[in-house]
Amino acid sequence: MEHEYFVYMVASRSRTLYVGVTRNLTSRVGQHKDGLIPGFTAEYICTRLVWFERHQYVRNAILREKQIKRWRREKKIWLIERENATWEDLAANWWALPKFGGEANHGEAGPSTPLRSGRNDKSEGRPG
Repeated sequence: MEHEYFVYMVASRSRTLYVGVTRNLTSRVGQHKDGLIPGFTAEYICTRLVWFERHQYVRNAILREKQIKRWRREKKIWLIERENATWEDLAANWWALPKFGGEANHGEAGPSTPLRSGRNDKSEGRPG
């Protein structure tokens, strides 16, 4: 069975940043957007997914999250703007309603959206 883990950054309108790691990016971004995660992201209204990358191994994802959290703000901005120069909310259409009403198509929601980080750790091999 193949696993997926995500390191991600969400931002507020004023570009306050939060770095996190999750197994289910769609659910976690939804929690941020709905203010369901108390603490920093709720207080600063960090609801816009501006960057993420996919990892096959949880260890790699956690190490990458810790690495990015140690970076200066300028380097985090560089990482975001490499892939998303306008800081577009990459999850903006994940829960979009159909054009003619009806229910949202949550089956299509998620990080398969065209605007995303192309990085993953599948070619890095299993951690030892």
